[in-house]
Amino acid sequence: LADFVLVWETVPQELSGQQDSRENGDLQETSATIHRTWRKKFLDKLHAAGIHMEKHMTRVEKKVVHYLLLSAPWSVLCYYAEELQLRVPLEALPRQTSNWSASLLRRLGIPNLMAQEVPNLPLDYYTCPFKANKLRWFLGSDEQDTFFSSTQRHQILYEILATTQYGHSKEREVGVDRLLSEKVFTAAFPLHEARPCCPLESHPELAAGSLSQRQVLFQYWASWGKWRKYQPLDHVRKYFGEKVAFYFAWLGFYTGWLLPAAVVGTVVFIAGIFLMFNDVPSQEICGSKEQYWMCPLCKTCTYWQLSKICSTFMAGRLFDHGGTIFFSIFMSLWAVLFLEFWKRTNASLAHHWDCSEFEDIEERPRPQFTAMAPMTTINPITGAEEPYFPKRSRLHRILAGSMVIIMMIAVVVMFAVSVILYRAVVAILLSSSGYFWFAASASRIASITGSVVNLIFILILSKIYISLAHFLTKWEMHRTQTKYEDAFTFKVFVFQFVTFYSSPVYIAFFKGKFVGYPGNYQSFLGVRNEECSPGGCFIELAQELLVIMVGKQIINNVQEVAMPKLKCWWHKHKLLSSKKAGEEGESVLVEQPPWVMDHQLLVFEGLFDEYLEMVLQFGFITIFVAACPLAPLFALLNNWVEIRLDAHKLVCDYRRPVAERAQGIGIWFSILEAITHLAVISNAFLIAFTSDFLPRMYYQYVHDSSLRGYVNFTLAYAPWDFVPQSNATCRYRAFRDRDGNLTLTYWQLLAIRLGFIIVFEHVVFFIGRVIAWLVPDIPESVEVKVKRERYLAKEALAENKVGCGSS
Repeated sequence: LADFVLVWETVPQELSGQQDSRENGDLQETSATIHRTWRKKFLDKLHAAGIHMEKHMTRVEKKVVHYLLLSAPWSVLCYYAEELQLRVPLEALPRQTSNWSASLLRRLGIPNLMAQEVPNLPLDYYTCPFKANKLRWFLGSDEQDTFFSSTQRHQILYEILATTQYGHSKEREVGVDRLLSEKVFTAAFPLHEARPCCPLESHPELAAGSLSQRQVLFQYWASWGKWRKYQPLDHVRKYFGEKVAFYFAWLGFYTGWLLPAAVVGTVVFIAGIFLMFNDVPSQEICGSKEQYWMCPLCKTCTYWQLSKICSTFMAGRLFDHGGTIFFSIFMSLWAVLFLEFWKRTNASLAHHWDCSEFEDIEERPRPQFTAMAPMTTINPITGAEEPYFPKRSRLHRILAGSMVIIMMIAVVVMFAVSVILYRAVVAILLSSSGYFWFAASASRIASITGSVVNLIFILILSKIYISLAHFLTKWEMHRTQTKYEDAFTFKVFVFQFVTFYSSPVYIAFFKGKFVGYPGNYQSFLGVRNEECSPGGCFIELAQELLVIMVGKQIINNVQEVAMPKLKCWWHKHKLLSSKKAGEEGESVLVEQPPWVMDHQLLVFEGLFDEYLEMVLQFGFITIFVAACPLAPLFALLNNWVEIRLDAHKLVCDYRRPVAERAQGIGIWFSILEAITHLAVISNAFLIAFTSDFLPRMYYQYVHDSSLRGYVNFTLAYAPWDFVPQSNATCRYRAFRDRDGNLTLTYWQLLAIRLGFIIVFEHVVFFIGRVIAWLVPDIPESVEVKVKRERYLAKEALAENKVGCGSS
């Protein structure tokens, strides 16, 4: 049974002479000769290492595709299993369910609609690092074909492929990854199990117990009909490895926690609808008719009536009311609770999947690091000699890379400023266009089109920066895969954070704050600073969040659905065109061997994009939640789709990835913690300086509890020296006197706003600390299991000389 496949393409001799030019032909021939030499050396080394090889060929269009099936014999598996410290079963354990919601529903006697019976449930084991001389102590050691799991065999084959040298080590001519980048091989992948089949209802002859792991995942995980069922995470871990399983565990946990946030957010939004129709300031504006004439929005613009913004102002009340204070506090505490309980879930899963000590003890240096490290040293934990790269040299490289990142972020800021200028210019042009509808909606049109332009900039710059981050992270020479991925993740997230959040941050905290007043307007680069739309910046911020958050989710989901299907269709189209029978031109598609079918699938490029999408979404629903209480609802709906979409891609559309171990979600957890703290500060400033909540509370307390006259209270008269185009004076939103000076009310409100920020932050952070203190990071049941297993390990060491752990 083959475990791994190497693929390369060659041009038949009868077609190799058909080149565009002699010079081009010579160049291609030289390149092909070098590739043949490297490939022969590499395959000879694999053969010398004891790898079994089986070669197949197929003709596709004008090329011959070579498939080399690799498998490792028992002796090689044993040697590398001990070298890689793979954990193998020692003793079976009784199955223990660990889903808290299932336990809670069972105690309450409520039927659990999320539960499902999944066949072929993986067993639990006590496990030990493999030792060849203690083979007889391990469970199933007499069955050599099944003793090592398929994912373990894939890990062993990949380790051999990644560390085999085919040239000079100084030239970094080591490993299959370099050969793939040089196009010596076109693909290298583990084989999937039997292809996913149709649903069981249409194939009753297929018993559930006879399904392969891949078919079980297709039926009970990747199926859209299972959207409300628990994910079979143990099956996912067994087939794809811990790293993929942790992603889906976190995504499912996050989606479940979004449910209460979405319910509360929807209730707050509905409350806003009722408050909107009973809002006294909204009624005053809508009934003011010609009472309030507002100052022109630009030099060539005319006066306008405040009553014209009736609908926009009322729409702003949907998001800007007392309920937003409650919801901001709720979401801040929700985020703290979510992370605290995820820590507990992560600890339980890491123990259950036997990877609690993976990063500290078991994780080996990356094969690429091993090949390129200039020296070796003794590992202080394991005592083994391993490759080493000086910390000082790595620090210098990290600092140099940081300068490049700062330059790229500066470019992003420049683009953000250009979008701001675009909005200001478009608003001025539309206001002075002479068309009533354009003039009345100038600010809204400029804001919406600016959001779309900003989204296009984001998508283009992201592609460029991710390639740069890959290069810089490789150059920094990180020892382990976990540290490499953490460094890459941090770089890209900082960039994406600035690109995606720069526009909402500008609208929330800067737009309309530095405008000036009639006759003394402030400008930037010759363009008058933007004002908030007449309805306020809150409605603009909500609109910006919906455009970026919902727009990005729709684009991503369309891409994730359409692109794999289109690419797979193209592969199949090429396959059909290459299988034409010679007689009568009939097209006959023969059932293809599994390695050919897997080769037609897409390359799995890791989980970074999926994590990034979800963490950016988490930022939108926490940092700016005061402006858009519906954000958790949109996130929940998206994630229900996202789980099954990602599952279907992994099972059906992608080649099987090499299983990787992990201890959790890595640096993403630290990023989520940073976002949670930032969200508290952001919401405090949002309510204090962007919302009308505090000015309304001030007016109710000082002037009139019914808010009658509030609109007139918020409007200042244009200064005496402002030369109007007519004899009538005009109003503008500010707390200034007729000379343009700030009034006492402004300073009193400023003190109230600053005081509110301090109180809000301290209260929320204090409650968050109390929650973190009350909720232990590791469940008590897990701590008891760990102590029990350490005791058993000592017993086993004394009796059998085998160091044990648990799975």
